[in-house]
Amino acid sequence: MPELRLFSTKPYDRVGFDRVDSPVERVYLEPRLALDTVGLADGAPAVCVFVNDDVSAPVIEALAAGGTRCVALRCAGFNNVNLDAAERHGITVVRVPAYSPNAVAEHTIALILALNRRIHRAYNRVRDGNFSLDGLVGFDLAGKTAAVIGTGKIGTIVARLLWHLRCRVLAVDDFHDEHLVGLGVEYVPLERALAESDVITLNCPLTDETHHLVDAAAIERMRPGVMIVNTGRGALIDTEAAIDGLKSGRVGSLALDVYEEEGELFFEDRSQEIIGDDVFARLLTFPNVLVTAHQAFLTREALDAIATTTLANVEAVLAGEPCPNTVP
Repeated sequence: MPELRLFSTKPYDRVGFDRVDSPVERVYLEPRLALDTVGLADGAPAVCVFVNDDVSAPVIEALAAGGTRCVALRCAGFNNVNLDAAERHGITVVRVPAYSPNAVAEHTIALILALNRRIHRAYNRVRDGNFSLDGLVGFDLAGKTAAVIGTGKIGTIVARLLWHLRCRVLAVDDFHDEHLVGLGVEYVPLERALAESDVITLNCPLTDETHHLVDAAAIERMRPGVMIVNTGRGALIDTEAAIDGLKSGRVGSLALDVYEEEGELFFEDRSQEIIGDDVFARLLTFPNVLVTAHQAFLTREALDAIATTTLANVEAVLAGEPCPNTVP
């Protein structure tokens, strides 16, 4: 029976994977994959990793030496994997390209609505017996201009939902979705989208070209008071530039489900610790910032789809069969 060792597993991962009928034996490991934990994979033909696992060249080399032939990502992004090293060592990398676009898209809209109407602040006030409405003024989304950066499976749904909220929707992507165009969504260059939008949502993958897509220069081109929402990858935003934008008022509000240095923070209970990341701690001091800890994907449907696709990917690779989800 083929064996799959899953790194960075949480209780919700186990529930999803245990529900799938597959001949692949699953071994759940709590530690993240890194150079000092890669020995836990010795002898396993396949390992499963998540967004903050380290699949760099040295780790790939160690995996290959231990007999691993397949790295299965239980996510869509693969920016944490050194693909050149994987190819050199004969390791096949597979992913889950579309586990539940609705989950991430709906969370994106939830962040926009919550941040705009100050739901997070209102909730805490009422629990403290404070029923004042001062500081909770939002704006009507209807009639506002919203830019969707990246209209893949997730971004397309975000754009449609914003259209249903009667926003004027601008889209930035090399590939144009004809259904969105039919609705009246306008594809424009990035510079124009930044300059004309009241709300900007990042739904593109992290690549060399999109790293720090939102930097100081980009923020300077935006409308004063713009709302920025990131449910893509943390490094799409230069966090220090965003903080400067918040301080100057150029950025009116910011919602993050991802953070560029989240690897040392997210997915763990750190409520009894002092956060050593000064940049992240600074973010949390702003009343117009809303942060969730990479939970946009976290629905029952998404977890089931992730587990089903991941195990099917591993079965195919270890059987020497073609896998449609192989990362090129």
